[in-house]
Amino acid sequence: MNDIPRPPVALNQARERTVQVLSEHFAQDNLDVDQLEARLDLCYRATSLEEIDVLTADLPMLRPRAEVVPVEDATPALRATVDPATVRDTQVVVAVMSGNSRKGTWTPPRHLYAVAAMGGLDLDFREARFPPGETQVTIFTVMGGADIIVPPGLPVRSNVVAIMGGFEQAEQGPDDLPPDAPRLKINGFVLMGGVDVTVRLPGESARDARRRRKEERRLKKTERKRLREEAKRLGE
Repeated sequence: MNDIPRPPVALNQARERTVQVLSEHFAQDNLDVDQLEARLDLCYRATSLEEIDVLTADLPMLRPRAEVVPVEDATPALRATVDPATVRDTQVVVAVMSGNSRKGTWTPPRHLYAVAAMGGLDLDFREARFPPGETQVTIFTVMGGADIIVPPGLPVRSNVVAIMGGFEQAEQGPDDLPPDAPRLKINGFVLMGGVDVTVRLPGESARDARRRRKEERRLKKTERKRLREEAKRLGE
């Protein structure tokens, strides 16, 4: 007795689920790049559910993922501003042969001056309560460093000069913002030191952020490949 052909819709749905599962295994380091590419190629070429099922049969159980908080909920600074009258105009944080940090729920001043000389600064704006409009950070580092962490969605612009040092920036957000929209402007001078600006979700570690970005890049690449395969099939 011949098997009843599977509906194309069921096959496409199984293919999409398997692509997502394979991408998650790659994000959790159960597959390397070559293994992922090989299995994705077989997945797109598969003509039966059995061929698709075998692509994940030998893989371990996926680890539970931490719940991804929507950007609008993960960045309270973008939604809840503070009364401008309660915000200080200026503030100075200094790290000289030591460390200094600002993190958690805090209200930055209109203009924050940060100085690191043979020391380190940590400025975490993920839970900061911003006033309307622009908040400026001016950084001076001499044989020191600063790590600046911002939440997704917060508009960030930077203008930092580095001499015998480095500045890693993460600019984001549109240019046409309303005048009262919270945003961050980073200026500074780096001499024989380093300043890093990174985007991370509240509570997210640097390692988790790297994994998330890696998965996002892989999913985008997978989606582009899927669209190419679909266009190719439609053209046949």
